[in-house]
Amino acid sequence: MKKFISLLFTHLIFAAIGFAGGIYTLPILMSPDDPTTAELASAAKNVTYSGTFRRDLIGSGFLNWGEGEVLVGKDYVSLAGSLSPGPDYRLYLSPFMVNSADEFNGVKSDSVEIGSIKTFDNFVVPVPVGIDLDKYRAVVVWCESFGMFISAARYR
Repeated sequence: MKKFISLLFTHLIFAAIGFAGGIYTLPILMSPDDPTTAELASAAKNVTYSGTFRRDLIGSGFLNWGEGEVLVGKDYVSLAGSLSPGPDYRLYLSPFMVNSADEFNGVKSDSVEIGSIKTFDNFVVPVPVGIDLDKYRAVVVWCESFGMFISAARYR
């Protein structure tokens, strides 16, 4: 009986590790090609604001981070940099700079979702028509599935 319990326990541990590894790697395997430098250059036209994603934010961590230059314009928000891989990333404009999940949850209802992020090295996300960039101060990357803060950058 001890051998059965031991085998069951070890198999459950390895199944959990495999499941967690799948959650981490599946978005990487399913992601489209990263934007090219030409696509980033095109998105950089008509840029109104810029900011920087940094790994050292309070809410960022080993598995959830962003780094690089964020460009905010009336047509596109783009990143020349990297995000940690993960599922269901969304890009928000926030009325305040936030540094953690708790801070973002406090202003999420006042924030506007711009769109989904599907790539992890660079991204270009179209800005929906009618969004007033001057009403917001920061760009936030949020994992909707797990309610996780990934990164943020103040742009004004």
